[in-house]
Amino acid sequence: MIETPKRSMIFGGILFCLCMALLLFIRLLPIAGFSPLPGPNVALCLTFVWVLRRPDQVPAVLIVLVFLIEDVMLLRPLGLWAAMMLLGTEAARSREGRWRDQPFVLEWLRVSIVMGAMVLGFRFVQFLFLLPVPSLGQVLLQYIATAMAYPVVAIGARALIGLRRISPVEAEMMRYAR
Repeated sequence: MIETPKRSMIFGGILFCLCMALLLFIRLLPIAGFSPLPGPNVALCLTFVWVLRRPDQVPAVLIVLVFLIEDVMLLRPLGLWAAMMLLGTEAARSREGRWRDQPFVLEWLRVSIVMGAMVLGFRFVQFLFLLPVPSLGQVLLQYIATAMAYPVVAIGARALIGLRRISPVEAEMMRYAR
């Protein structure tokens, strides 16, 4: 029989993959109508929410695999956004213990800064290797929409999935379980 913490990790990883598959499916749907404004990157928000709430459930390998599949399906440069996600989420994961007791507004600000750095890094590498670069206005609008959607995704993850911040006792138990 699998121990309860291991079961929670496995169940959380499977739930994360299912949520990301659903978001990718919705993104690939041929929805009629065109909006001049780009929508938020909900997968990016959900990944940060998950990493900061339950860092034990989404290992780095899982994040890279999910976003590598997304790179292939969305025809982005192969592995570039997955590498940016790895850098951004691991930067947030390493600071999760210090951010845990802070108010949500500070978490929102810090995650927005990390997301901005990821977008800038992605554009820089695209420019450096002479890849097609989308217009700066569209990228900035999507970044702003993504940063504004982060609290909505965090509230939705809490309400729909039950994703909440871990307590200091749970964090201590996770550290000794490794």
